Amino acid sequence: MSLIFKQLFERESCTYTYLIADSLTKEAAIIDAVDIMIERDTALLKELELDLKFIIETHIHADHITSACPLKKYYPNARIVLGMENIDAEACADIMVSEGHLLPIGSYEIKAIETPGHTIGCMSYIVEDKVLTGDALFIRSTGRCDFQGGSAETLYESIHKLYKLADNTEVYPAHDYNGLSVSTIGEEKKFNTMIKDSYDQDRFIQNVNNLDLSLPKKIKVAVPANQSCGLVPEAALI
Repeated sequence: MSLIFKQLFERESCTYTYLIADSLTKEAAIIDAVDIMIERDTALLKELELDLKFIIETHIHADHITSACPLKKYYPNARIVLGMENIDAEACADIMVSEGHLLPIGSYEIKAIETPGHTIGCMSYIVEDKVLTGDALFIRSTGRCDFQGGSAETLYESIHKLYKLADNTEVYPAHDYNGLSVSTIGEEKKFNTMIKDSYDQDRFIQNVNNLDLSLPKKIKVAVPANQSCGLVPEAALI
C-alpha cells in the first residue's frame, strides 16, 4: 500500500488536520489545515517530499482560521476545495465540489459527500476505508446546528447517510474534545450519545436543542477569514 494517511492535532481549537498522499507519486492533499500550524504542516510536506495538490475544507469553520491561502504561497499549484453550497467563499476557492466529486491523489481518489446540517455547506470525504466527517459526525457526538445555515433536521439526514457506509469504515472527525482520535461507523451507530442508529429525528433534534453551547471565541474573526480561505480582513486585526 502506498497510501500515506496522517492525523495531526491543533490543541487550541482541538482541530484534526489530515494529510493524505500517495507515497509513489508524491501527490498530497491536506484537509482542514489550521493557520497557526502552517510551519508544522509545511515542514512535514517537505520532509516527506510531497507535492501538495489539494487544500480541502470540510466547511467554513468558526473556531479557527484555515491556512488554505497561506499554504498556496508555498504550493502555488495547489487547489483550494470547498463544498458547492459555500457561496460566500466561491471567490477564493479553486474547486467547488458536490456529491460524488472525485479528487485524484496518485492512485487514490478522495470522494466528496454532502453532509450539511452543522452548516449549509458541510462536506465529508471518503478515501479507501476511511471517512473524514468534518463537524457532522464526531466520536460519540455530533456537530452543533446553530451556525451558518445549520439545521438539526438536515444533520440527522446527513448522519444517516454516513450510517449507510460499511460498519468497519473508520471515522475521522474534524474535532475531538475528549482525547479520542478514531472510531468506526458501527461503533457510532451503537454508542453515539447524540444519534444512535435507533434514534428517530425528534429525539436527535431534542438532543441538539439541549446542547446549550457558548459561541467559539474566534467566531467573529474566523468565519469572515474562512470565507476568504484564510485571508483575515484588516478590520479584524485592529
